[in-house]
Amino acid sequence: MATIIFYEKPGCINNTRQKKLLAAAGHLVVARNLLTEAWQPNRLRTFFGELAVRDWFNASAPAIKQGEIKLDKLTEQEALALMLENPLLIRRPLMQVGDSLMTGFDQEAVDNWIGLKEIEAIPDLESCPRALAQASCGHE
Repeated sequence: MATIIFYEKPGCINNTRQKKLLAAAGHLVVARNLLTEAWQPNRLRTFFGELAVRDWFNASAPAIKQGEIKLDKLTEQEALALMLENPLLIRRPLMQVGDSLMTGFDQEAVDNWIGLKEIEAIPDLESCPRALAQASCGHE
């Protein structure tokens, strides 16, 4: 069992599903509000590890979906500045177990990281289900 610091957007359907999955696997989930956390650029950057800058972003965020931000043109510093200004842009969840960090919820990667036991895979735990049902749900 791991204790997971889980940075989420409160009310996010997928974050709720992700936390339930982690708890069902026997992990202790300590939820924190990603949107109100006092992020510092260096601290936020540590969650992204070797991911490409474009993979740091929440693909369901309105500014991303509407093409207002050109992800392939951003430097790391520009990306972090945008995320600090608008935390809805941050891909979620951000998770921490001890000194180990992860962003996003790829179920296989999470299983390899901390274990999910023999829990059935749930498809697409990152895309906003409301956004899939509507062009823009306003819940990103």
